Amino acid sequence: MKLSTFLITNIEQILREWESFARTIQTDSTPLDSVGLRDHAEQMIRVIAEDLLNHQSQLQQREKSQGLAVTKRDTAAQTHAITRLMAGFTVDQVTSEFRALRASVIALWMKQIKAGEDFEVEDMIRFNEAIDQALAESISSYSAAVQASRDVFLGILGHDLRTPLSAILMGADVLLRTDELSNRTTKIASRIYTSVKRASRIVGDLLDFTRSQLGRGIPISRVPIDMAPVFERIVEESRAVYPEANILVTKSGRVEGEFDEARLEQVFSNLIGNAVQHGAGHLPVTVTLDASDVRLLLTVHNFGKTIPKDVLPFIFNPMGRYSPEASVENGPYASLGLGLFIVEQIVSAHEGSIEVSSDAETGTTFVVGIPLKSASS
Repeated sequence: MKLSTFLITNIEQILREWESFARTIQTDSTPLDSVGLRDHAEQMIRVIAEDLLNHQSQLQQREKSQGLAVTKRDTAAQTHAITRLMAGFTVDQVTSEFRALRASVIALWMKQIKAGEDFEVEDMIRFNEAIDQALAESISSYSAAVQASRDVFLGILGHDLRTPLSAILMGADVLLRTDELSNRTTKIASRIYTSVKRASRIVGDLLDFTRSQLGRGIPISRVPIDMAPVFERIVEESRAVYPEANILVTKSGRVEGEFDEARLEQVFSNLIGNAVQHGAGHLPVTVTLDASDVRLLLTVHNFGKTIPKDVLPFIFNPMGRYSPEASVENGPYASLGLGLFIVEQIVSAHEGSIEVSSDAETGTTFVVGIPLKSASS
């Protein structure tokens, strides 16, 4: 008996095995009934049986075995993953269902073979390929749904945090402008103001990260401006935030062009802050702003622990936090580790580039180059 015929002939028994296994999976949600446990199992089995009947060339077989087969949209396996996610199943539990389906079908079919039924080895190979294909579709769909829900959650969280943080920041600012405060109260108000400013920047990074993950990128609005005074202001703010740091600055006159001022403030602040946090405290951080005929050039240099060569290609990955200290709470400098990712996104939005070099002798240097005018202007 062909395996495709076997699947259809014994589909009810296979579904009972599927349901029986699915019932053993423990979740925090309300237990599913028989219909919910079987979900899209019957549809997936029928799709597999139909696939086994279709002719498959050697090229198609090789592509499928290597995971290169074209995946259709909205397949039963993809939809099954979404319904299981909503039912509280983990991705490991979803995977276990396919493993159990494979095992139960093979066990039932082997009984037929032992009873004297003819079989073709190719059927077994193609059945395993079909199960693997369905599993890959299911995991991909599950992961995409989790990522999408996470991005939406982070976006809502960041947006909702802005209002209370703005209220606290405004209150601290009002207190600092009051003459009647004692020195101790002024110091406390100053700490509140500095901490909330830092929290606001983290929330801003979080929203920017979420926006980029949702495929919209970080929006910019380029207007004619001289970035030199903006640069000087950010340096002074950085000195206030990191009073123990020695930040040396060199610049050459005006740096006029078409830029998004607020976004480049983020670039200046993040790169300087990064250099201070990962630099050797007793050595200076050197920051240079310059302009050629066509580009704004920003250089930030520090000495300290070097970035490993195998990490450099991934330095702007939001998950690629090269410093061991950055993976844990790092005192007043703790963050989400999104700074360099945000910098890279803003520079790219300005049609610019950013390069990094790092070694024990010369230290670590970030060089940002941004065209003074957009290519489309």
